[in-house]
Amino acid sequence: MTSGDDQALYLLPFDHRHSYLTGMFHFKPPLTTQQHADVCDSKQLIYEGFQLALEAGVPRDAAGILVDEEFGSAILRDAHQRGFITALSTESSGSEEFRFEYGDDFARHIEVFDPTFAKVLVRYNPEGDHAMNLRQAQRLKQLSDVCQANERRFMFELLVPATEQQLAGLKGDRAAYDLTMRPKLMVEAIHALQDAGIEPDVWKIEGLAERDDCVGIVDAVRRGGRSTVSCIVLGRGADEASVRSWLATAAGVPGFIGFAVGRTSFWDAVAAYRTGTLTRVAAAAQIAGRLREWVDIFERGRMARAMPGVAS
Repeated sequence: MTSGDDQALYLLPFDHRHSYLTGMFHFKPPLTTQQHADVCDSKQLIYEGFQLALEAGVPRDAAGILVDEEFGSAILRDAHQRGFITALSTESSGSEEFRFEYGDDFARHIEVFDPTFAKVLVRYNPEGDHAMNLRQAQRLKQLSDVCQANERRFMFELLVPATEQQLAGLKGDRAAYDLTMRPKLMVEAIHALQDAGIEPDVWKIEGLAERDDCVGIVDAVRRGGRSTVSCIVLGRGADEASVRSWLATAAGVPGFIGFAVGRTSFWDAVAAYRTGTLTRVAAAAQIAGRLREWVDIFERGRMARAMPGVAS
């Protein structure tokens, strides 16, 4: 087993499309030329924040961006030229079932931008729609095979949304689902996807409150000789306190190598820039500050893990 990536990885993801268009801009496709340009410019602002964070000391060899082709093609090209870590989203946005953004042409689109990682977001509940899970697994196997054949790293963002039946059993309590059911279901989903021949190098994992659950996820992604496959924590658009807690918890677990925190990093800054509350420079600086904060939290946790006597 040669897949995997066990080096530190601190991603600023801004590949959001459907939720970004509707939530930030209140746009409805198809977009006008000006609307498309406005979205592209807002993503350029986020990219400027990323670069400011590097200038402020975020480690260049560990930091990267995750962006989409539709609104971030110029950013992807520039980042590639500068030698930054890049990840390119491959999934169609806004769909409950995973489909490729560019259908059967997905591999060519990946090749054009030559990202460090090909990334996919998938909603997969092992107790959910069996036929849909099977269809998704078949498409994911195609992506996994293309990445392995081209020696390109593969990043898998796993979301395990509750089924109606699961929520009903918890009287609709989503917090209870996250704490008591989701960790086990995530492990089952990882096993099922691995058994289907899908081999990510990095799993992008929803934040977990308990250290033992983080350990269980690492055991799952590394089973069967996958010793260098690793995990990063995603932010879920949550409040700052939740993100800080998830990062601190995961950082103490070997096998968690970093994070991908997007909306909590950029949403407020972009919104304030759009309303004129912040200048462009100030908005970029706010994004940079958030990214630096996440890096500091995670690195303190990693240090405490390596040196148990050091207070975190």
